[in-house]
Amino acid sequence: MLKQRGYYTAGVGKWHLGLGDREKTDYTQPLRPGPLDIGFDSYFGIPSSLDFEPYLYFENDRVVEQPTSTTKGATQPPRGVFWRPGAIAPHFQFPEVLPTLTDKAVSIVRERARNPRQPFFLYFALSAPHTPWVPVQPFLGRSKAGLYGDFVAQVDDSFGRVLRALDEAHLADNTLVIVTSDNGAHWTPEDKAAWPHRANADWRGMKADIWDAGHRIPFLARWPGKIKPATVSNQIGCLTDLMATAADIVDFKLPNNAAEDSYDLLPALLGRARSPIRQAVVHHSNQGMFSIREQNWKLEFGLGSGGFSAPVTLDPVPGGPQGQLYDLAKDPAESDNVYLQHPDVVARLTALLDRYRQQGYSRAMR
Repeated sequence: MLKQRGYYTAGVGKWHLGLGDREKTDYTQPLRPGPLDIGFDSYFGIPSSLDFEPYLYFENDRVVEQPTSTTKGATQPPRGVFWRPGAIAPHFQFPEVLPTLTDKAVSIVRERARNPRQPFFLYFALSAPHTPWVPVQPFLGRSKAGLYGDFVAQVDDSFGRVLRALDEAHLADNTLVIVTSDNGAHWTPEDKAAWPHRANADWRGMKADIWDAGHRIPFLARWPGKIKPATVSNQIGCLTDLMATAADIVDFKLPNNAAEDSYDLLPALLGRARSPIRQAVVHHSNQGMFSIREQNWKLEFGLGSGGFSAPVTLDPVPGGPQGQLYDLAKDPAESDNVYLQHPDVVARLTALLDRYRQQGYSRAMR
């Protein structure tokens, strides 16, 4: 879409979507289909998360160095220093991945500054703070929250380097920057007991759970002259909304069969939204438990976390609730299950999720 609007499109970081169309990718061959086949002009990164083999860099559709060596993997302790055994490029070093990716992102910003007439899109998918937690100096010990906290500090510095590159290239005033994540942190009760850091603030649960700590993520946006600094929006959004938002920014009319779960968040970014943008947002846990949220009401179709936190599942008791319903305005910690007290809300949200499933989309069509 952005290429059709004349944008230069670049990607850096973990791809995590599969490279090649074979059952087992042959990394000695061009990696097609891949990023170049879905609209990127350039891509530099790693195939997956940094704990999945093969461990290597690829650029566009070629591997930079073949994975001809083998790693035995790394297992905890210490907590978070983990990667699976498998193939690895001989010169691949895990602690150097985040700095290498950041260097590449900065170089792209500087290169685009030499061609200021062409707008650009940079997708920067960091390898951190996902495992393995491998912070480098000078971040070791900086956070007083263990390796994870130190790694988060290094992530902050990586973003800072990109922002400084935009400033130095005199591109910041005409660039929308969005910093976000893909899920909540894997920060366990044991981690909370060991460190004062709260990776998921006060939300219940952690990554993979149906509870809010599994899904609430930072969403920070900077757009000088467009987004008023230090403002907060209470609109509910989802990462799927980035497509419709970008389409509005570049004045691209999405067809009804594209981005069918994407809502335009531009009015929220600009402070112009006067009513809810989204009808609802749908989540599911890594065990397949669904939830649907409509404004302050959140209905979860099961008992337990559905993810990493204990209890994962609970069997309903006779006469007890079949699921979980929370009023997040009154109970953001999801501690008071009011499923039985509001059968009308349960019925309405159940019907709404059923409708989304049956029709195959959630966005209102024109």
